[in-house]
Amino acid sequence: MQLMTDEQRERLLANGRQTAAGQTIDPSPVVKLFTPDANATWLLTELSPNDPDIAFGLCDLGLGFPEIGYVSLTEIRQLRGKLGLPVERDLGFVAKHPISVYARQARIAGWIAA
Repeated sequence: MQLMTDEQRERLLANGRQTAAGQTIDPSPVVKLFTPDANATWLLTELSPNDPDIAFGLCDLGLGFPEIGYVSLTEIRQLRGKLGLPVERDLGFVAKHPISVYARQARIAGWIAA
């Protein structure tokens, strides 16, 4: 499975271009990735226009400390959970809030509840 569709990639890059141009934005997550056999989740909001392998968003590795930051898509593609399953895209995910709301909720809960 692809981590994102072409349309999602374009939206992520558009958000990344705004950030690279110095604009302060609080976009809604474009794509949700997760490990089906572990507790990791990523809500991605942008891709770097200079290096589209680098994504930005809310990252939760299942350790109780979700955080906003950068992640390598190559590393995500290589990850496997306890049963050896790869990371998947949540096909039903539709963002209802900007990333700041998800981040605030995740800090309180200790995990991403999206």
